[in-house]
Amino acid sequence: MRAYAAILLLALVAACIPVAVWTLAYFVAPKFPNPTKATNYECGITSPGEAREKFHVRYYLIAVMFLVFDVESVFLFPFAVQFKELALFGIIEIGIFLFLLLFGYFYIWKKGALNWE
Repeated sequence: MRAYAAILLLALVAACIPVAVWTLAYFVAPKFPNPTKATNYECGITSPGEAREKFHVRYYLIAVMFLVFDVESVFLFPFAVQFKELALFGIIEIGIFLFLLLFGYFYIWKKGALNWE
């Protein structure tokens, strides 16, 4: 049980720090109520529609594509670091990886996912 004492202490500290910060912020934060600050937009422009307006699925599609290609590009970094040690095997593997990446890019381009018409 002694080995778990450090984990218990870490869990207690992790639970106490946010509570302490929230409590401190409650007492230290300035409180100047103003009706203008309570409105939806402080700039004075009225909302053009409802807050729960539906977004076109294209926004989500672009976000998912960005994440996929961004994460895949992160996989190029270990290859760049180990380039000399990987030699021909590494070049073939990264070639296949880049081919699949470009294939996916041209596929979504051909399907019209990048057009805003």
